Formats: sequence, C-alpha cells, structure tokens
Amino acid sequence: MEWEKRSILVVESSASSIFYMSMLLRDLRYAVRSAPTAEDALSAIASSAPAVVITDVVLPKMSGVELLKQIKNNVSLRFIPVIIHTANANPANRDACTQEGCSAYFMKPVEPEALYRAIQSATEATPRQNIRIDLSLKVQVGDESSPDWMKREEEVTTLSEGGLYIKSDIPDPVYTLMPLTLFIGSRIIKVRAEVLYSSVKKGGQHKVPGMGLKFVSISDEDKEFIRSFITALITKDLGSDARH
Repeated sequence: MEWEKRSILVVESSASSIFYMSMLLRDLRYAVRSAPTAEDALSAIASSAPAVVITDVVLPKMSGVELLKQIKNNVSLRFIPVIIHTANANPANRDACTQEGCSAYFMKPVEPEALYRAIQSATEATPRQNIRIDLSLKVQVGDESSPDWMKREEEVTTLSEGGLYIKSDIPDPVYTLMPLTLFIGSRIIKVRAEVLYSSVKKGGQHKVPGMGLKFVSISDEDKEFIRSFITALITKDLGSDARH
C-alpha cells in the first residue's frame, strides 16, 4: 500500500512564510494546506481535520493564541496538535501557548530537524528522530574482507543520519550485518549497517525492491556530515527572506 502522508495546516499571514513552510514540510514528506487567517484555519479544520496545525502568533484578526484556545476548548478538535512558529519574542505569548496546550513553540526560523521531531512526537506512536530524504547515491555493499558474493554496487534511494534504504533486486535477509561504502560528492563514508527489513516487491513506501538498514557503526564526523548534507538539500531552494 502506498505510504499515506500526514496533512499539516500552516496558518500564516505572510505569503513568503507560507511558501517557506510549505516547501520545507513537503521536503519532510508531509502534505500541506495553508490558511492566511485563524478564521480561515477554523473553516479548513471543520472541512478536514489535519494531523497538525502550525500557526504564527501574529495574525490579521484572531491571534494564533486565540486559535490555539479555540482548538483546545473544542471537544471535537482538541486532539489536533498545535505547534507555534513565530517571530514574536514576547515571553507572555510562549507562557500563554504553553498553558493552552501547544505541542511545541519555536522562534522563526525553526531548524528543520527540530520541527520534524516535534511533528513526529505529536503524531506518531513511535516517532522518528531523523529526517529522511529521497535521493540517488552510489553505495558499495561489502568490502575487501567480504566474500565475493556480498560485494556489489547498489543505489541508495532514501537516506537519514541513522540509516538508509538500498534499492536491490537481491536484498539481504533481515539482521544481516554488512560493511557499506557511501559516495556523497567527493566524500567516501565507510559504515557498518544491519538490515531491518527487506522486500522483493514493488510498491509501498519505497516503491522499489530493496532493504532498509540502520547504521550500527559510523564515526561522529561522518554522522554530522550526513546530517548537514540532508539539511542543505532540504533548504537549498528556500530563500533566506522567507524564513522570517
């Protein structure tokens, strides 16, 4: 079955802020709707409840704090997590939002990793800690110490700082431990990884046969490089002026 994206409602009066958040959230694999006012947001929620509402505090009429109150005081809506994302540094706003039950409170611009973890914590029974991105990278399975049958070149189609998905017509069994060599630009990264799941069928979240692995041995420097690489890819098309 095709992986179903969570829907997020972004409430912002600024067109550039809506653009920034929408692009960022789509890169984080969420479906996005937007509303320029709290009143429009309530109408959108009544039509179809989102998994999360992300709102600014400063809005044209009703404030983001009042929107939060209306959601949390409505028995049929209070289950919806609300995340505050604002440039307003008034500590009273943070206190008010915390008291009203917001799931997280961020000053603009929020770091993608922090936002991703907040959404995951608010929506998932087993939240993911690391951002995953779809891409195409060369990977060598096996090394000089591996038997010949293990050595082969494959393609990475999904990457996070904690692991990856390798497209393969001959995925290895679950729990297999293997050395991998990743080629990211001019950097060569050697890790050891364990197969968490494998599939010979097309479709599903990854759409191609292959195997999902977690890193069990990776240097701190390489882990930080992968984190920075992912963040750079997610934010590369977002203008700096749209972050505020």
